[in-house]
Amino acid sequence: MTTGEWPGHQVGEPGFRRAATGVFLAGIAVFVSLYAPQALLPELTRAFGVSPAASTLAISVTTGALAVGLLVLGPLSDRRGRTGILHANLATSAVLAVLIAAAPSWEALLVLRGLQGFALAGLPAVAVAYLREELHPQVSSRAIGLYVSGTAIGGLSGRLVSGFLTEFGGWRTALGGAAALTVGCAVAVRLLLPPSRRFTRVPRGGRLLRQLGAAFTDRALLALYGVAALLMAGFVAVYNAVTFRLESEPYSLTPALTGLVFLAYLLGSASSPTAGWLADRAGRRVVVPLCLVVMGAGIALTLPSPLWCVIAGLCVLTVGFFAAHGVANGWVAARAQLGGRPVGQAASLYSFWYYVGSSVGGTLAGRAWQDAGWPAVALLAGGCTLAALLLTAVLGRTRSLQP
Repeated sequence: MTTGEWPGHQVGEPGFRRAATGVFLAGIAVFVSLYAPQALLPELTRAFGVSPAASTLAISVTTGALAVGLLVLGPLSDRRGRTGILHANLATSAVLAVLIAAAPSWEALLVLRGLQGFALAGLPAVAVAYLREELHPQVSSRAIGLYVSGTAIGGLSGRLVSGFLTEFGGWRTALGGAAALTVGCAVAVRLLLPPSRRFTRVPRGGRLLRQLGAAFTDRALLALYGVAALLMAGFVAVYNAVTFRLESEPYSLTPALTGLVFLAYLLGSASSPTAGWLADRAGRRVVVPLCLVVMGAGIALTLPSPLWCVIAGLCVLTVGFFAAHGVANGWVAARAQLGGRPVGQAASLYSFWYYVGSSVGGTLAGRAWQDAGWPAVALLAGGCTLAALLLTAVLGRTRSLQP
């Protein structure tokens, strides 16, 4: 495998369509598995007799294990290649999804979710690096935006399927339906995704920690890692707690109706590629802060009691989050490549901090809701968003590597 003279797949070519569609479907598969239990947190609380704060472990254990997996699979992909890791991990996570639906106890469910989280790390560890290498530089941001939109649709599908099916057969039927969707997407990705043609193997040498440390020598990358953690902490805090809020007074919605709020993810699937297109023209340094302001406005909109206001706030929050995440994710890959750093390691570190933020923010949200209700959840999410916005000021003062 060598870079050669081939510039990468371009828009309109079959290779571009297969690569973009394959990674898009992989995003759906991973995020269906990752977040299917989120709409079921009240149901899991009742089924296993755990507290609302403890129920969030069904998400936090998985995202925490995923973060650890990124530290292993990102550097490994720089040595062994992207597509093999992606296919193996998708197949493993699909098998685990089936086993989770049959988990006999709360403890077994958490153990299986942890193993699945490690397996799910295969996609975020390689997706952005793969697209950056295999697609023409002029269209890679657009394709990365499409990948992020696939994660949005995957998250939406998992939550909708689980929220709807729990009405008919409880949480096992719900997670079984999500597992079936995961298996189907994994098979499609195996058939569609083109093999790597521009991958260049990073030579062996040095220990893993020293190799990872090279990605911490750029102030812009450090700021982007912080943005990733804070973005996801605020976003997951809102969505973990909103299911409890909507199933309680004064709304008293059923699990199926509560799951419909995740339709807001459709807006996120549209905002991410749009923001990528805008970043190619106006610059990432302008687009990311603007998206964070939109996200903060959405959090503020969820504070009033009327249901329409809560839903509107979730929609605005989701638009801002996925737009900011899509641009920042692509920014890391571009910055690492231009700076001569291993792209897989840099992209994996971004995703590592992203899922650390998810684990911490999701767990804190359960405690905030349990102790002080929605205002505490909004304060937690708003504080994370403000801190991320302040970090973009650091990004604005870093030297650009773009020729």
